[in-house]
Amino acid sequence: MLTAAMNQQLAIFGGQAAVPEGPPSWPITDERVRLALEAAHRDGSWGRYHGPHTQRLVEALAELHDVEHVFLCCSGTFAVELALRSLKIGDGDEVILTAYDFSGNFRCIEAVGARPVLVDIDASSWCLDANQIEAAISDKTRAVIVSHLHGGLADMRRICELASRHNLRVVEDACQVTGATVAGKVAGTWGDVGVLSFGGSKLLTAGRGGAILTRDLDILQRAKVFCERGNHSFPLSELQAAVLVPQVEVLSERNAQRLASVAHLRKNCEDIPGLKMVAAPPAGSKPSFFKVAFLYDSTLLNNRSRDDFIGAVQAEGIAIDSGFRGFTRRSNRRSRRVGELTHSDAAANNTLLLHHPVLLESLDTIDRVAVGIQKVLEAFSNSTKK
Repeated sequence: MLTAAMNQQLAIFGGQAAVPEGPPSWPITDERVRLALEAAHRDGSWGRYHGPHTQRLVEALAELHDVEHVFLCCSGTFAVELALRSLKIGDGDEVILTAYDFSGNFRCIEAVGARPVLVDIDASSWCLDANQIEAAISDKTRAVIVSHLHGGLADMRRICELASRHNLRVVEDACQVTGATVAGKVAGTWGDVGVLSFGGSKLLTAGRGGAILTRDLDILQRAKVFCERGNHSFPLSELQAAVLVPQVEVLSERNAQRLASVAHLRKNCEDIPGLKMVAAPPAGSKPSFFKVAFLYDSTLLNNRSRDDFIGAVQAEGIAIDSGFRGFTRRSNRRSRRVGELTHSDAAANNTLLLHHPVLLESLDTIDRVAVGIQKVLEAFSNSTKK
């Protein structure tokens, strides 16, 4: 349903919304999820700490990622902290991450007593630029957090090679790209520890929840020890696991549809003045799209602000929003900066994100999304800033 503000924008730009029914909701109605909930109710497992559904989820995620060990927990954010603790990162250590990333990753580094070291992103992928790593390493640097963001994929082969050369541990944040492949390997399996999220808007959702992935038994054991406070103090519940299992079973199919939708959208939006779309994946890789990123250039659009653009596109019934705020303005007391962080700063100020639910709609709907974006861009190109 269009809000009053959206209708006002429509009055400005004229005509009906490109997607008049508005953005689709998430999670979608899924009979398999309903049946899983009913099964958890019938067998009484919904009230347990551990049971058949968490075990099935562990097995399904281990098979999907081809890893020996999966450890479930309460959120993807906590999973990043748990990954760092399981790698014995702590007081006095440094951890490299990009200056454009989810704020929780910065705070997780601080939570274990370490110091974030900020490097720049690759301008085309919104992910860590492997070329920045070596300049960031000091005698205190112990690890790097690599996030795959907004449909972009980090160069994990090169990052892991550099990490191995300099004795750094790698935490691979695959929270936005569950089921994606990077150079033929599933995202989350390149580093020492992979991280997944099952938050309310994620591709696999249980409202909350997360997991770490590893092939190292020692890492798994340290994770268990940290979480053990008489019981698992940071668990994912049986009820959450019950609804996740059937979603894992259809993840590949849904990711394929999202990928096809983005490819279709790219044909219409990739070369539009004022917007730069996240780069297409390299050969041998398949992203999965939790968000689809665009970089907004107001200088090509009569200096109309990003907020103006977001409001106008939302008025077209399209679920688009701004990106992360990033860390380029964090104080030197809290972090160490390496280089100018030019691309990270641009991403923080100019990123637009298309939310993923529409990518499971028909290609006709994807065409209407492109029409809505183009309509606003044309209006901005022909207008002046108020």
